[in-house]
Order: sequence, then structure tokens, then C-alpha cells
Amino acid sequence: MIVRIMGEGQVALADSHLAELNRLDNELLAEMESGDGPGFRATLQALLATVREFGTPLPDDSLEPSELILPSPDATLEEVREMLRDDGLIPG
Repeated sequence: MIVRIMGEGQVALADSHLAELNRLDNELLAEMESGDGPGFRATLQALLATVREFGTPLPDDSLEPSELILPSPDATLEEVREMLRDDGLIPG
């Protein structure tokens, strides 16, 4: 799967990492719903760090369609809320 982190570029990420991403996504949703700003920030950073750790960066000039778009590391709670789908940032 091709994942874009806004403001950073794209990475190729194996589907085998989706379970961990979904766990972090669920945690992020809970923190957003409860208004836990510090928890939200920490979990967003952990989610992005996981994508960076397990993903393989694509060249900057690559024009692959992104299957998943994640917010930038400095996105606000409100900005992330606008990006949400029914099941969070990550489908499934």
C-alpha cells in the first residue's frame, strides 16, 4: 500500500503492518473523542513513526496514487478530525 504523510512524501508499506496502524488509529480516535490533546499528539507521532519505520520511501518524483493519506506531524486535533472517515484515518 502507498501511504502519504502530508508534507513529507510517500512510502510503500506492507499490508502486514495494518493491524498495528489500526490499533494506533483506534487509540487516536478515542483520544480525539475525549479531548485528550497530549494523548492525541503522542499517538499521532507514534502512528507516523510506525509508518516511517516500516515504510520504504518512494522517490520525490514518484507520482503513485496514495491509498492512505495521513496528517502532517504538526496537524491539530481539528485538522485531523476533518480528515476522519467513519472508521478513523485508516480503513478497516
